[in-house]
Amino acid sequence: MKALAYEKAHPLDAFAISLDDIAEPEPRDGDLLVEVRAIGINPGETAIRQTRSADPGGRVVLGWEFAGVVVATGPATAGFAVGDRVMGTGDITRDGGWAERVAVDHRVVATIADELTFADAASLPIGVLTAWEALFRDQDTLPAGVENVLVIGGAGGVGSMATQLLKAWTSAFVISTASRPESREWATAMGADLVVDHHVDLATQLRGAGIDDVDLVFSTSDTGRRLASIVEVLRPFGHLAFIDSPGQLDVETFVGKSLSLHSEMVFSKIVAGRDASSQGRILARSADDVVAGRLRPIVTTTLRGLTPETMRTAHTLVETRRTIGKTVITL
Repeated sequence: MKALAYEKAHPLDAFAISLDDIAEPEPRDGDLLVEVRAIGINPGETAIRQTRSADPGGRVVLGWEFAGVVVATGPATAGFAVGDRVMGTGDITRDGGWAERVAVDHRVVATIADELTFADAASLPIGVLTAWEALFRDQDTLPAGVENVLVIGGAGGVGSMATQLLKAWTSAFVISTASRPESREWATAMGADLVVDHHVDLATQLRGAGIDDVDLVFSTSDTGRRLASIVEVLRPFGHLAFIDSPGQLDVETFVGKSLSLHSEMVFSKIVAGRDASSQGRILARSADDVVAGRLRPIVTTTLRGLTPETMRTAHTLVETRRTIGKTVITL
């Protein structure tokens, strides 16, 4: 089958992903084999392209956000049949979905209704799961006492879904950060009650809006650089959830306010061999929410064709760090 692959880690200006013929994936007992129809592109994948090389003689196939059609089911799967329309993520230790077909653990997949296009479905899984686990951890509710949430990076893929989930499933007052007119407009459309500029002092802007502090900060980028301002706006016993790699954090800054720190990596359960079925349930719930109008897909750019050219365009967009919503490639 055809897949987009590379051998050595490389920067964008030396883009080396090519369309190759590779062996069909070999499904495990708990896998679904999915014919890929659309893929979402994420900052984490561009970062891996820059830092992860294949083993000698091998190649790397990225892509862990997809929608497609089930073409085979393993003997240890349940709830799926050949022909089902699905969306899902995957396992970063295995080949991803930048290919015609992908073998994926059925626990991180959910069926989608006919009303949901493959492109729209492919914009959801990573953002939904990352935001859900960062905000709600392994529960279905926010931590006790959380009534307002500051989402840093509210116009990105994860920030967009975080705002929507908070407005759909909680009564929290949601503050989103965005710096450009178009990103501010997008954050408002996602449901943010207040939008502030992350390039301007956060505490001053919040006080100007009558908000002395916040209960939870969800940081999607630049956490390390913004740590002092984040700690400043959090209340005592507040929470910081982050999804980026902030480098060394000065934990002493948290002590004075007795703050809780929560990291999130969407593949942690499946890579560690833990039960990942909660992720499938969250995806199924979000798919139903889209059909019911409680959530909306976040596709803003659609590229067509599994080619090196479309993938390079997608990576170029993502690496500007100015994208709104999600870039999707349809096959």
